[in-house]
Amino acid sequence: MKRTFKPVTVVGGGLAGAEAAWQLAERGISVHLYEMRPDTKTPAHSTSLLSEIVCSNSFGGEKTTTPAGILKKELKILNSLLIQCAEATKVPAGNALAVDRDLFAKMVTDKISSHSKIKVMRKEIVEIPASPVIIATGPLTSSDFAEQLKNKVGESLLYFYDAVAPIITTESIDKDCSFRANRYGDTGDYINCPMDKETYHAFWESLVNAESAPRHSFEIEEMRHFERCLPVEVIAKRGEQTLLFGPLRPVGFSMTNNSEETPFAVVQLRQDNEEGTLYNMVGFQTNLKWGEQERVFRMIPALKNAEFVRKGVMHRNLFVCAPKVLDNSLRLNGEESFFLAGQITGVEGYVESISMGMAAAVFMYAHLEGLEMPVFPKETAIGSLINYLNTATPDTFQPMNVNLGIFPKLPGKKIYKRALRCEAYAERSIEHMNKFIEDNSCLFP
Repeated sequence: MKRTFKPVTVVGGGLAGAEAAWQLAERGISVHLYEMRPDTKTPAHSTSLLSEIVCSNSFGGEKTTTPAGILKKELKILNSLLIQCAEATKVPAGNALAVDRDLFAKMVTDKISSHSKIKVMRKEIVEIPASPVIIATGPLTSSDFAEQLKNKVGESLLYFYDAVAPIITTESIDKDCSFRANRYGDTGDYINCPMDKETYHAFWESLVNAESAPRHSFEIEEMRHFERCLPVEVIAKRGEQTLLFGPLRPVGFSMTNNSEETPFAVVQLRQDNEEGTLYNMVGFQTNLKWGEQERVFRMIPALKNAEFVRKGVMHRNLFVCAPKVLDNSLRLNGEESFFLAGQITGVEGYVESISMGMAAAVFMYAHLEGLEMPVFPKETAIGSLINYLNTATPDTFQPMNVNLGIFPKLPGKKIYKRALRCEAYAERSIEHMNKFIEDNSCLFP
């Protein structure tokens, strides 16, 4: 006789929540997926679509020569809905997987909304729901619900600030002052905007002295930034040369349209929609006032007539101190059927969030079926991320992207070339993931 279960409540219709809901539904579990938009807005979202992405449109490296590519490979093996949607809506971005953000969100929304086992509830949750529940409210958790979570986990609800990069129209980019190329001789998916030394110094001077946007009511007194999401003006204030080793690094280019010389600094633009009519400024997350953004960024020669269709904004990200409050199944300590998923667990990045949605669904399904809780192997990217959340030092805990540093070291001699080293990690990860699925076949019908 087939067992019946109470519907699982998933709070949050972002990347992790959508993935978790889909994975449970595909396993025959009824899901009530709560999304507060459009009735309750956030400081960064602009639509009511599920899984709307508001920062970069890039999901990171696509090949297994990068840690992000290893994680994507694992998610493909696990039949991730969101990775399938990302691949179906991809736009050119060299070796990265970038998407048309509108088409991506629409596809996810359509898939989730049409699933017979998923009921999408457009309502803000202001109190902790009854179990079984997966909390996937993400970095923009509403203030009311954040207070409820804080009461649940104590003082272990942390935060940092994230910033969004501007998007400009392709036709407003000066072709005479830009060139198409990827770094190190790959195909030309990126539009590159070079600056000579004099122009760069003037740009840097204006950037570090530009006026930032005022703080909003949803912000907390102390401001912290995650290193991978630092506003460009914050990076610039660390020193006049800092940007040249970060988002404006000129390495990998041998020439521009008008010169045989390597440019002094390069701003890269990445395609943001399928039609190629919009490009975003890579690494230019910012909290400058909107008028200041136009003034300063138009000092870049190729962008002197830039038309901005979206300005950069800053918003608060919330996450729990995972090593204090979560077990190695993303479950709140002391709770039987209360799981967290996505960035609120303490991972950082789109694909990382999707992976925690996937893992939370697998853990929830195991719990509902009364099975022993599985352990993702540390040799896999997902297992490494969960292990980091479980074993990091609580006092210095910060959000983590997937990276080779969190994997167990490879045996034998060190492989010095990074791409080859990643491929070796990938080969081991895929082997362990396939074995994990085989050993836990009842969890992967």
